[in-house]
Amino acid sequence: MSDNPVAIVTGGSRGVGAATAKMLSENGWNVLITCSSSITEAEKVAESCSNESAQVLALQADVSVNTDCIATINKAIEKWERVDALINNAGTTKFVWDHSDLNGLDAADFQYIYGVNVIGPFQMVKAAKEQLLKSENPCVVNVSSIAGVKGIGSSLAYASSKGALNTMTLSMARNLGPIRVNAVCPGFIEGEWLKNGMGSEMYEAVKLRVQTTTPLKKTCTPESIAEVIVNLIEKSELMTGQLITVDAGASLNL
Repeated sequence: MSDNPVAIVTGGSRGVGAATAKMLSENGWNVLITCSSSITEAEKVAESCSNESAQVLALQADVSVNTDCIATINKAIEKWERVDALINNAGTTKFVWDHSDLNGLDAADFQYIYGVNVIGPFQMVKAAKEQLLKSENPCVVNVSSIAGVKGIGSSLAYASSKGALNTMTLSMARNLGPIRVNAVCPGFIEGEWLKNGMGSEMYEAVKLRVQTTTPLKKTCTPESIAEVIVNLIEKSELMTGQLITVDAGASLNL
């Protein structure tokens, strides 16, 4: 058994999840990353993150399925006998950028998106709570979005789900101490997921607009969001119940 602290990162096969796993492993954490479908990509991330002082494993698990959440925690305990941090990064959407297009969504879309973006984090925290309470510095970071603060983003259902996640973050922080529970709310994040959802032309146009109109003239990257997440885990022992916007100041213009 290793003395390293242990983190679980859901949705760890790419983007923010992969960047977070890499940063934590470089800091001496053992990490279990999960993904719902792209297990080959997750295994590649795990292999690239593992080093002489840290182990990174990949597990296929769907956070919207409660038994998968329980199995994820059990896997970490079986391997390392502890869980110190949980990063709820898994998320999904349906791209309907025009929020006035109510016909672009239906009840099934909302239920699916809420299943991953809201119920998933709840089930993961519920499954991990007992083990987190054994840690000296237990921490949950929910990866939310500026969409949940400003009512914008890829769809009405997505924005609503992230708003619900933000409210759940506050409720959990108030009631689950000494477990610290915070949310990171990124703006536009560079990467293939958003490019595929927007289409290349729209993606490049929005990226340029963010880089030219925000106070900091920058866009977020998976690494810049991962840095905030890791700082919350390792260096912010008195922070809980915070919704941290990371968007180069873009929300100041909204």
